[in-house]
Amino acid sequence: MAIQSRRSSVWPRYLNPTYYLRRPRRLLILFAFFVCTTFFLWDRHNLVLHHEETVGKLARENDKLQHSLKDLTKMLEEKGEVLPQELISQEQEMSDTISSEEGLAGVDEDPVAAERRNKIKDAMLHAWTCYEKYAWGFDELKPQSKTGVNQFAGLGATIVDSLDTLFIMGLQKQFIKARDWVAENLDFNKHVETSVFETTIRVLGGLLSAYDLSGEPMFLRKAQEIADRLMPAWESPSGIPYNIINLATGHASNPSWSGGQSILADLGTEQVELIALTQRTGVPHYKEKAEKVIKQLRKVFPNDGLLSYYVNPDSGQPSYGKVTFGAMGDSFYEYLLKVWILGNKTEVVKHYREMWDQSIDGMMKSLVQKTSNPPIYTYLAERSGNQLIHKMDELACFTPGMLVLGTDGASPQKAKEYLDLAEELANTCYNMYMSTHSKLAGESYNFNNGKTSASWTRDGRETNMDMWEGIGDGSWGFLEHSETRNYRVPHVFMAQDW
Repeated sequence: MAIQSRRSSVWPRYLNPTYYLRRPRRLLILFAFFVCTTFFLWDRHNLVLHHEETVGKLARENDKLQHSLKDLTKMLEEKGEVLPQELISQEQEMSDTISSEEGLAGVDEDPVAAERRNKIKDAMLHAWTCYEKYAWGFDELKPQSKTGVNQFAGLGATIVDSLDTLFIMGLQKQFIKARDWVAENLDFNKHVETSVFETTIRVLGGLLSAYDLSGEPMFLRKAQEIADRLMPAWESPSGIPYNIINLATGHASNPSWSGGQSILADLGTEQVELIALTQRTGVPHYKEKAEKVIKQLRKVFPNDGLLSYYVNPDSGQPSYGKVTFGAMGDSFYEYLLKVWILGNKTEVVKHYREMWDQSIDGMMKSLVQKTSNPPIYTYLAERSGNQLIHKMDELACFTPGMLVLGTDGASPQKAKEYLDLAEELANTCYNMYMSTHSKLAGESYNFNNGKTSASWTRDGRETNMDMWEGIGDGSWGFLEHSETRNYRVPHVFMAQDW
C-alpha cells in the first residue's frame, strides 16, 4: 500500500513548479525541451507555408504552359499540321491534373477569364478563411466584431451553403473540413423558431447540391432529415405553407408583422429543393407538398399573373399587399421558371412555364417604367391596388438574369423583347452600384426624387453571370470594384455587422 501510494504521488510532484526550482539542472532540461519543440513546430509551420506558396506558383506556371500549348495547337491546326504525339500526351496529362485539382472549374482558354476566375477564387478563400478563424460552426461571421452569430437556427448556414462552391472551386481541404463538420456536428433538433424559406434554400439546397457533386450519401440523409422537420409547415387548411417553424416541436406559424399571412416569395421558393429531394429519394410527399402550393395559386391566379405578396394560409387566397418583383415577391417568379427548367421543360411542368409567361407579360405591360429625364433608366415599379409606386428594390435586380434564362422556350420575337429589357434593367442595376462613391448600391431606389437608403444585397450578382452567358456582357468592372475595393475588409467581406 505504501509503495502504491508513493507511486501515485510522483506525477503531482513533477507538475509542481517548486520541484524544478529546487533542481536547476532539470529546469534547464525542461526549458531546452520547450525551446526545441517550439522551433520544431515553427519549422513545420514555415514548411507548410512554403509548400502552399510553391504549389500556388506551380499552378500559375501550369496555367501559362497550358495556354501556350493551346495557342501552339491552334497555330499548327491553321497550318494544317498537328502536335507531336508526345506533346498531345502531355496536354492530356495536364488537363487531367487540372480537372482533379481544380474541381469542376477547369481552365479557361481565355487568359482574361482565367485571371477573373482566380480573383473570384481568392475572394472566396479570403471570406472562407476568416469565417473558419472567427466563426466556425456559427451561421454567419460579423466581420467588424470578429464574432459568430446564429440567425438561421444555428445550423452552420455558411458551412452548408458553401459546400458546392468549395467543391466546384477545387478547394478540397476546405470541402473535407466542411463535410466532416456536417457529418459530426450538424444537429437539427433545435428548440428555436426559424424561417422555412431560409432553411430550405440554404440548408436543404446546400445539402442536395453537395450530394449531387460529391455523391456522398451522408448529405442526402441529412437533407431528408431537415426536410422531414420542415414538413409540418405545409399542414395548413389550404396547403399554403406557414413561414416559421420550430425545428424541435414542429409548431408552424406566420410572423406577427405579416398579420398572420404567408409571404409569396417564401411559399413560392421551396419547390426546386423539395422536388429535387423527391427525385433523389423516391419519397413522393416532398414533391406533393410543394406542387400543392402551385396548384392552389393557379386557382386564384390573376389575369396579369401578378400576385400580392401576402397569401392567406387558411383560404389560399391572395390578401392585401403590394405587387412587387422586389422584397417578399421576387423569387416566386424566379422559381416558376427554374422548376420548368428542372423538369426538363416537359409537359409535366408546362404549367410552371405558362404561369411564368403570364406573369412576365403582366410585368412588361404594367410595371416596366422609364425615367422621363436623362439619364434614361428602365426600372420595375411596384403596385398597390391600381396605383403604381415608382420604387425599385435592388433585390429586383435578379430580373434581367431571369429574363435571359426565359429566352429558351420563347418565340424569337419574345426572346428579343426579353433580351432587350434584360439589358436595359441590367444597366439600371449596374448604375445603382457604380453611381455611388463606395460602389455599394442602395437597398431601394425611388424614381420620383432619387432618394435612396443604403444597404447591401446580392441579387445583382446572378444577373451579371446570366447576362454574361446570354449576351456576353457581365459588367465585370462592377464585380471587381465591389468585391475588392469596398466589400473586402480584413476579416471578410461587407464592412458592416448585421
